[in-house]
Parts: sequence; C-alpha cells; structure tokens
Amino acid sequence: MTNSWTDIQNADVVVIMGGNAAEAHPCGFKWVTEAKANHGAKLVVVDPRFTRSAALADFYCPIRPGTDIAFLGGVINYLLSNNKFHKEYVASYTNAAFIVREGFKFDPESGLYSGYNADKHSYDRSEWEYEIGPDGIAVLDREMTNPRSVMQLLKQHYARYTPEMVSSVTGSPKDKFLKVCEYLASTGNGERSATFMYALGWTQHTHGSQNIRTAAMVQLLLGNIGVPGGGINALRGHSNVQGYTDIGVMTHLIPGYLGMPNDKEVDFKTYLGNRNFKPLQPGQTSYWQNYNKFAVSFFKAMYGEKATPENGFGFDWFPKADRSYDHLAQFEDMHQGKINGYICQGFNPLWSTPNKNKVAEGLAKLKWLVSIDPLETETARFWENHGEFNIAEPSKIKTEVFMLPVGCFAEEDGSLTNSNRAILWHEKGADMPGEAKGDAAVLAELFVRIRDMYKKDGGKAPDPILNTDWSYHDPKNPEAVELLKELNGRALTDLADATGKVTRPAGQQLSSFGELRDDGSTMAACWIYTGAYTSAGNITARRDNSDPSGKGVHPNWGFAWPANRRILYNRASADPQGKPWSEKKAYVYWDGAKWTGADVPDYGPTVSPDKNVGPFIMNPEGVSRLFARKFMAEGPFPEHYEPMESPLDNAFHPKTKTNPAVRIYKDDVAQLGTTKDFPFVGTTYRLTEHFHYWTKHVHINASLQPEQFVEISEELAKEKGIASGGWVRVWSKRGSIKAKAVVTKRIKPMMCGNTPVHVVGIPIHWGFVGVARKGFATNTLTPFVGDANSQAPEFKAFLVNIEPASAPVA
Repeated sequence: MTNSWTDIQNADVVVIMGGNAAEAHPCGFKWVTEAKANHGAKLVVVDPRFTRSAALADFYCPIRPGTDIAFLGGVINYLLSNNKFHKEYVASYTNAAFIVREGFKFDPESGLYSGYNADKHSYDRSEWEYEIGPDGIAVLDREMTNPRSVMQLLKQHYARYTPEMVSSVTGSPKDKFLKVCEYLASTGNGERSATFMYALGWTQHTHGSQNIRTAAMVQLLLGNIGVPGGGINALRGHSNVQGYTDIGVMTHLIPGYLGMPNDKEVDFKTYLGNRNFKPLQPGQTSYWQNYNKFAVSFFKAMYGEKATPENGFGFDWFPKADRSYDHLAQFEDMHQGKINGYICQGFNPLWSTPNKNKVAEGLAKLKWLVSIDPLETETARFWENHGEFNIAEPSKIKTEVFMLPVGCFAEEDGSLTNSNRAILWHEKGADMPGEAKGDAAVLAELFVRIRDMYKKDGGKAPDPILNTDWSYHDPKNPEAVELLKELNGRALTDLADATGKVTRPAGQQLSSFGELRDDGSTMAACWIYTGAYTSAGNITARRDNSDPSGKGVHPNWGFAWPANRRILYNRASADPQGKPWSEKKAYVYWDGAKWTGADVPDYGPTVSPDKNVGPFIMNPEGVSRLFARKFMAEGPFPEHYEPMESPLDNAFHPKTKTNPAVRIYKDDVAQLGTTKDFPFVGTTYRLTEHFHYWTKHVHINASLQPEQFVEISEELAKEKGIASGGWVRVWSKRGSIKAKAVVTKRIKPMMCGNTPVHVVGIPIHWGFVGVARKGFATNTLTPFVGDANSQAPEFKAFLVNIEPASAPVA
C-alpha cells in the first residue's frame, strides 16, 4: 500500500478492481463505509461478478477476466484526450517531460516494442531509456511537446484505447465504462482524491504486474499519489504477507528489497557497482544511493564479527543465483526429477500451485518431503488415494514425508506486518498443543544440527554455515523479540557525527535507517524495519490510537515502515512551492523552515521547495514514472495482451495475442486449451466464511460454507441444461473437478463485440483434508504459467468447459 487502511476514509472516490474487499477483507472494508458515511464518497466496483463489494457500490461495471489493462488504458486515453488530468502535478512530479531515446518504438501492428527476440521470448531493453546528455543528465522538454517526450509517446500509445475498443475487448458497456472515467476524472484537481483497492484479481495474471502499473499511471495523471485518500492500495490475503515480502522470501530479493546477488557478480564491489543509483536530474535525492549502507549492515547481521571489508563483509559466502528460482521454476525442476527434497513451511503447494496433477507428479519424484505447519495439509498427504478427489497409488510413491507440527500465530509472541506496512506486536493467546514448536524453533534447531555436523564431519563449502552469526540467548529457540531487534539493527561501535561527537554508543539499538553506515559499524537485517525496536523499546507494541490530525494517521499505533510514515511520497501532497494543493487535502507542507503536517515527511525535513528536489525520492529522476524505462519485462507502457487461454483474439494486434515475454515451459504449452473444447472463462476467488485452506479444519466455518460450488449465469445454465444445486463437472485441458452449481443473476454473459463470453466462478477453499465435506483442488484446472515479471500464476482467467454430472466418489 502507498497509503493505509485508515486513510481510505479520506477518499472521495474508491475504486475496487482486481479485488473484492467486502468479501475478502471485511475489516478493512470498514474504512470504505466510513468514507461513504462521513463525506459521501462514491464506491465504484469493476469486476466480472456482481460481488458483495458491488452490492454496496454506488456504481458497478462488469469486465471480462484478464482485460484490466484494456479498461485502464482506456481511462488513460479519456483523461489525456479530454484534458482531465492534473497538469501541474504531471508536469512537476512525473517523467512526462523526459525525452526517450530515438531507438525506442512500439509497433501497433505487431503489438511489440523494439528489441524483441522471438526465439528467447524476451526483449533487449537497452533502448527503453531516456536521452542522456553529455553531463549524464536526462534531457527534458518542460513544454512536453517534443514528439519523443514521455507525454507525447503516452498519448500516442493509448490513443488506440477508444471507448468503443475498450467495450469490445472488455465486455464493459460503453456507457458504464465512461461513467467510471467520469468518477475518476472528478479527482484530477487537487481538491478531491481517489484510491484504488486491488488484490489477487490483478496480480494473478500473465500481465499482473502491468495491471497494477496501469492503475498507478492513472493515479499519477490524476495527482492521486502521495495524497490523503489517494494511492494504490494492495489488499494482502494473509495478515503477514507484507512481512514475508519485506523480509525477503521472494527468491530474487533479500530483506529490505535488496537484490539477490547473481553468479556473475564475482565480488561485493561488482554487486554494489551494479546497483549504482546516480541521480538523473541535478540535486535529486535518489535515496537508493545509500544501498551500500543497507547491504553492508545486512551482511553484518548475517555474519557478525566475521564479516570484514577484506572478505566483502561475507559476500563471498552468500548464495549467488544462476537463474530464477521462483516457485514455478522449483516445481518444474521437481517435475523433471532434479530435486531430492523439499521443505514446505506454512505452504500447501499441491493446492496452491497451478496444474495440481503436474505438482503431484513432481512430489512423487522426491526422496523426501517436509511439511512444517499447524495443520495437516493436502501436500503432506498427496500420496493418499481419495477417489476422484485425489487419485493416487501409494504403493508406487517412494517419497518419505515428515510432518513437523508448529503453533499458529496466536500461540506465539511476535509481530505481523499488515497491508499498510504497519508492524504490530502481539503476545501469545494460548500455548501450543501437543508436540508443536514455534516456527523459529524448528528452523533454529535444524540449523544448529546442520552446523554441528559440519563442525564434526566437515563437508563441501562449510564457510556459509560456520560463519553465520547465531548469537541468540538460546540458539535452538531464538525469541521473537531478539529477531525484531536484529531486524531493526544496532551500533557495533560508537557512532559519531562530523564533529566527532558520539551520537549512538556501541551496542545500542538504532532509531533510524539514516544511522546506517557502510564501514561495518552498524548491523541491521532489514533496513526498512529500522525504527521498529529502538533504545526506547518495542515501538511495534504501541497501542495509542489517538489521531491529532483527524486524517486517520494514528502515528503512535505500532510502527509503519519506512520511518513510521503512513503515506508514501507524501511531499507530493503539496505543490512545487510547498503549499497544499487544497486545504481539504492538506497533509505535509512547508512552513517556511521545515516540512511539517500530519505525517512524517517522506523528504528531507529541511530541504526547501526552491531546491527543486522531487518528491519521489527513491527514483534517480526525483519524479515518478509514467514511462517505466527498462524495468518491466514486456514494455515500458502497459499494453493489452490476452490471458494465455482466452476465448478471443487480441483485437489490438492479432499477430501478438498473449504476453510476448511470458516464460512457459515446453510441456506446459501442450497443456493449453482452446475455445474449440473449452469455450468458457474460469476464474477463481475466495469467500468470507473461509480462510484459504485453513478453515475447512474448523467446524463453524465448515458449517457456514460446507460444500464446494461453482457459480454460473442463468443463461449458461439454460444452455448446458444445468439445474441450480445439481452436480456439475468443470474441466480444462489439465484436469477436472466436480462441484454443486449455483445458478445466479450475479454473473452475466458479457458481449465482447458480437461474441458472448460466459464466466464460471470457482471458489477455492475445499480439499480432502479437514472437517468440511471433501472437495477438489481448484488449481487442477489452472495453467502452469505466471506473470512475466513476478511469476504469480494465472489463476484469474483460463478456459474451461462445464456439464451436468453425478456426485463424486471418494
């Protein structure tokens, strides 16, 4: 989230698209109702289904699954062609005035950008850059009239996204699409603001990252980033998903969103040199220039006293990636028999990785599998035969499965980092049952045992294990508070200012990432968490819900990274002279001597407006990016591509139907279906009454939603002879499931041009383990392919067929 849950109450327009907050985030949805009740905010919902969010909306617009970029690209065209964007914000706070290199181009006929390699399904992105002058500074045209300026290229790119084209591609009626445009355009003035709320409905596509970027571009054109009631707000599906990503569970990152080294980075100097964030405009902050400090402090947390300048602070001992090891790549390796053992911690991949049958085949090729979980999972019991629900031959499966029971979050002290980056401490509410241990205790004992084996018996490459700093009070059971203090960081020697005055004595917790050094005198395992546990104590345990500004900031409620900021890039809430865009939206502003206001300024506190330092301090440009440069796999402007399985051709460019930069394995190409056999669009989602695959273990949840079902329109039910409440079979090229049919008015066929498109809605929550009635893995149906940038699987748009069926046999 750029903003916060409580800030949503400041919005004048709330757009829920790519999510269903009323259903999947009911507590957070409270702040939408506050916005509506307090100042008449309008709620707009764009979704393939008439959801529980739509039921409370002021305006609902249907959309075909997988066509969000076409819809939002049309919004961009509407704002630009009707002069409805926030001109001063765009000119001052975006890269609209930057000149793009002559070598960059987009071909609307092929749907491809310059630099495409068809054999590799990837781009040479070197030309996707600015024109750089001899002084190393990007060239600008402040008038934004140069045909190579980002503004002119943006207008040219999205001119094709007319209301008629948008309606034909998305199935959204033209009048409804234009009404959404009007709602959003009403906020492009500094007096009003709009916020986007999204979730997996945007991320789980082969162009998911670009879905989100397109929405960010809409918000930048409207001046809605960095302002109260604005932003792009990701709704996390678990209470600590934000914390997981912060601490580096993604295979291409390490804690604090630092880059994972690759095997071509032979030493620490090379690694840092590849992350040189030199400003592209004079005097810009480009805060990532402090990367050295963040990285050295991380390696000092990893290796302690053994990390020295001479050994690159332990960089030589750290893993180097030779390719991507995202979870789709892992299961492809597993399916090829290249993995001997696999550890699942809080993870049920048989039920949450696409193409369940492929995943099961891979698990059967392992020598051993470990499940670390509070509950039994389908993955831990993949080898059991449950009839149609899980066909298996246990006698032919040699995988040895170990189950290590752990406690759930309510049975341990610790912190959760919620969607709006707020780190909140909690104390355990109950003891763990039986032989369960804490997750940290399980991992710590595993590490200590492996380290002891290396000490005793030796082995290949012992240094990474033997040199890891493990100086916890109890090495086999680190306390949560110790881990939080380690994430925060401390001074390893006395820290002094330029005059020699000691500002932080050795051993004391740091209070800000501004104290981090690159000489080995500080350690911090996650720089963005610095400030969470200071010399003043556990800041995340604060529970003061006072709100002096009345703007939903609540600065003393836990700790929000970075630096306890509740709205990112909040300098943009004021104009270039430092004055609020409007009194209604006043948030952070210049008082003549310093930046002040409701929140911690995301800016140098005494940098005066006349210095012309941009508000987007993490970017070398100092401004935000409408043109993404080389940072996105499929192009610097989002372009509409169809899902990998789609009932329609790409109306924008039939030659390139799907994302040209998608990575898909050879065997999985053969597993893609066509409309000849699979004429309908399947999409998956969650229900309020269940939490993923946990609550099928709970009697009350199982009673509220006891049985697997799918939702279809009355028109499709009539066409296929399906009775509401009857059993149906839903199948794709990869497998089939059975469920009860719910025939509903909440799903309607969509007219895309002259073609009707039917949608089959498929909730995800059932399985063959738990107290609920047995059900099928929804991911049996989904293709083994992911987003070209993040590799998030395409669970939200794929092809299926449906027919009446008999009840499943267990």
